[in-house]
Amino acid sequence: MTLTLNPALDLAVETAKVVPGPKLRCTAPAVHPGGGGINVSRVIRRLGGRTLAIAALGGATGDRLAALLEREGVALAPLPCRGETREGLTVTDAGTGQQFRFVLPGPAWRRRDADSALSAAVAAVGAGQFLVLSGSLPPGVPADFALHLARRMARKGALLAVDTSGAALAAAIAGQARLALLRLDAAEAEAQAGSALATARDSADYAQSLVKGGAADRVVLARGAEGSVMAGPEGRFLVRAPAVPVQSRIGAGDSFMAAMVLALARGRPPVRALQEGMAAASAAVMTPATELCRATDVRRLIAACPVEPV
Repeated sequence: MTLTLNPALDLAVETAKVVPGPKLRCTAPAVHPGGGGINVSRVIRRLGGRTLAIAALGGATGDRLAALLEREGVALAPLPCRGETREGLTVTDAGTGQQFRFVLPGPAWRRRDADSALSAAVAAVGAGQFLVLSGSLPPGVPADFALHLARRMARKGALLAVDTSGAALAAAIAGQARLALLRLDAAEAEAQAGSALATARDSADYAQSLVKGGAADRVVLARGAEGSVMAGPEGRFLVRAPAVPVQSRIGAGDSFMAAMVLALARGRPPVRALQEGMAAASAAVMTPATELCRATDVRRLIAACPVEPV
């Protein structure tokens, strides 16, 4: 299951050149349901897994997003949302290939809205099941939301995987959330560490410190084109990213999280799950704009993601 408190209807367009001033004539938009957890559910569905996307949806934009999820065969449990679900816009400069991403904040929440969402998510998850909390928190949701969710999940014997940022990430780490899985991208990891993580060993050291500090049983730190590092009970590992043609890096982290959690839920060893996550992330960068990974690419790339101790 996935939980998305701040989903977005993602629009992606291309224009000849992004410059200030004149009107920029764009291509017809590609439209996808977006937001971290929603993307995780979409990838799990593509990879043959069963998933339920719990998401806060509001207004006509929320209705449109729900219809797109239904078209993809993703089961949805909507949460009430004050205001209109946000939109996101990705503009690709056709001349340079550069992408410009415009992200709106989403509607403001009240504390009681957050409490209701937390209770609904906990009620939906059973013992031994995974819940993935992914993406940003909307304005008004307390930074310690993930921490409280983790404690409630633990009492049910359920497993929480988190991929978030900023104050919410800092609160989960400081509060010793003891997540089943915590993923950070390179920039988030360095921001939380307070220093550069120049080498894979540096990333492994920091990931291991988070495990020892009680943040999570397993911690994954992304290292861009180099791959990802994981620390956990099995040890410290680096999974190498295969060389693939890059069209867009959007959705790579969500694809990684989806494939890794699905592999763990299927009982595969954590090191194998790490490989499957890396394969999905690599497959995602091969697709344009806000498109996600293709299952055929994921399966083909798993063998091209070697794992080594670090």
